[in-house]
Amino acid sequence: MTQRAGIDQSVPPSGSGCAECEATGGWWVHLRRCAQCGHVGCCDTSPMQHATAHFRETGHPVIRSFEPGEEWFWDYTTESGFAGPGLAPPECHPEDQTVPGPADRVPGDWRDKIH
Repeated sequence: MTQRAGIDQSVPPSGSGCAECEATGGWWVHLRRCAQCGHVGCCDTSPMQHATAHFRETGHPVIRSFEPGEEWFWDYTTESGFAGPGLAPPECHPEDQTVPGPADRVPGDWRDKIH
């Protein structure tokens, strides 16, 4: 497989949850990992959409799902998905982490707050 711009296979993820949501006490639906710097952000269904915000702020074009059992990549510049290489571990958040999560911060009416 040829190396694709925006992917650094040596960089580990920034943590097990959305970096910004963790810092502010927020919550997320699903997690996405920047394939270039490892930043973990929340998906576009989540209230704050931090993964896309990270792309807009940094220009890092590629994310990978950070959900267990999902290995797909997304390129924001081409707006297309693709199969990509393995990334530095861990490849997903802990399997016992709730979705949405984290459980203690997800409001009871969370479905009314998603995109």
